[in-house]
Amino acid sequence: MAKVKVGMVQMSCSNVKQDNLSKAIQGIREAASQGAQIVCLQELFTSLYFCDVEDYENFKLAEAIPGATTNALSELAAELNVVIIASLFEKRTQGLYHNTTAVIDADGTYLGKYRKMHIPDDPAYYEKFYFTPGDLGYKVFKTKFATLGVLICWDQWYPEASRITALMGAEILFYPTAIGWATSQDEATNTEQYNAWQTIQRSHAVANGVHVVSVNRVGLEQNGAMQFWGGSFVANPFGSLLYKASHDKEETMVVELDLAKTDQYRTHWPFLRDRRIDSYQPITKRFIDED
Repeated sequence: MAKVKVGMVQMSCSNVKQDNLSKAIQGIREAASQGAQIVCLQELFTSLYFCDVEDYENFKLAEAIPGATTNALSELAAELNVVIIASLFEKRTQGLYHNTTAVIDADGTYLGKYRKMHIPDDPAYYEKFYFTPGDLGYKVFKTKFATLGVLICWDQWYPEASRITALMGAEILFYPTAIGWATSQDEATNTEQYNAWQTIQRSHAVANGVHVVSVNRVGLEQNGAMQFWGGSFVANPFGSLLYKASHDKEETMVVELDLAKTDQYRTHWPFLRDRRIDSYQPITKRFIDED
């Protein structure tokens, strides 16, 4: 399809899993009523962002994929004829957990999962305590409306991930995200951080000639110490913003993407044509020492 409408559900979360799922379902229904054909939810939408602490009790939040949540969303996808991109805390087996996004096609078919490859470990983002790095590689999903590439939050800082996913045929890159500001920070630092976050993802759109859709959460969490900054956005294949959400409000927005723009931009700005793949072997090294 040359044109496709994508929906983004930017929401706050509570410590009640069922309430979060119900809110997400309501957001998907709202997006579908506005004509959305693909709807993306934010990272780990069924809970508060629990990685602010290292607490073994939080492993109880994990679930099988496919499982109860994907089953509920599959029924919804089939009812509404929409593709759903759902980020969940996956329990693979006893003692083995991933940060995973499931993709469900518009007829309710579970198409598969992507497991987050890049796992951060920073103050208030202790993800290495919970998540095993992804072992499925980069993934694309051929849905009824488009071929999607899905990456997750910390993946968004790595051009290698977006490049590989685009080379696999992704027509749109989706980034379910959970990122915020410490409320103790000054406004200048907040602005610089958000701008860097948005800029790096817009650069993936430019370098690969594809649309980028990034969906973040909002709300105060961690007893008021963290404000998730929202700012969900859509960029076209040359990095221009088609939509940007607020930093503090729950929003459901639908944006129409013209996928034919990829060919237009890639033809006039032939970055893929001019890649020197014969010279890129050093990219597989951790660091290149001159000696």
